[in-house]
Amino acid sequence: MNTIRAFIAVPLSDEVKRGLGDVARALAGPLPRGAVRWVRPEQIHLTLVFLGDTPTDQLPAIQRGMEAAAENNQPFTLHLGDLGFFPTARRPRVIWIGLAGEVNRLASLKAALDAPLAALGRSPEDKPFRAHLTLGRVRNERDVQGLEWAADVPRLAVAITTIHLIESQLRPDGPVYTVRHMSLLAGQKAVGQ
Repeated sequence: MNTIRAFIAVPLSDEVKRGLGDVARALAGPLPRGAVRWVRPEQIHLTLVFLGDTPTDQLPAIQRGMEAAAENNQPFTLHLGDLGFFPTARRPRVIWIGLAGEVNRLASLKAALDAPLAALGRSPEDKPFRAHLTLGRVRNERDVQGLEWAADVPRLAVAITTIHLIESQLRPDGPVYTVRHMSLLAGQKAVGQ
C-alpha cells in the first residue's frame, strides 16, 4: 500500500511569515547557537489536522471531505496572538505563537474536517485543538532553562480563506512540503475562474 505523510493546514501570507520570522530571530538572539531548531518562515503554516502516514487511496475521500468543510464555512480573519510554549514556558519543547479573534470559527472548520476523516477510521486527536503557529522546537532543555522569554508579536491579520492538503517529505535538511489539494472556503473563486 502506498502512503504519504500528510496534514491539512491553512496557508499564511508572506507578510505573516515575515513577521513570524522576525519574532523567531528576536527570540534566538540570547540563545546558544543550535539550542532551538527554528522553523523556516516560508514553511510556517496553521495545521488543522495532522494525518501522518496516509494511504494514497484515501486521498480522494479526504479531498471530498475538505471540499465539504470548505463549502460550509465562510472566510474569516484572525490575528497573531501571544507567545506560547508546549508543555510550559518553564520547560518548553515547542515555541509557538497563538491566534486570537474568532478562534471558535477555526475550531468549527477543524470539526468539519474531523467528521469525514472519522468515516475513514481516523479518530480525532484526544487533546483539545489549540490554534498555534510553531516557531521552533527546543533541542536541549538546559540551553533554555530559566530564560525569560519575551518578544513583540505584531498583531498581523491571518486570513482564513483556503485549506490545503500538504504532503510532507522528511529530509535531513528539513521537510519538503507539496500542496496536493486546495479547497477554497465558501464564496471564494479560484484564480482564473
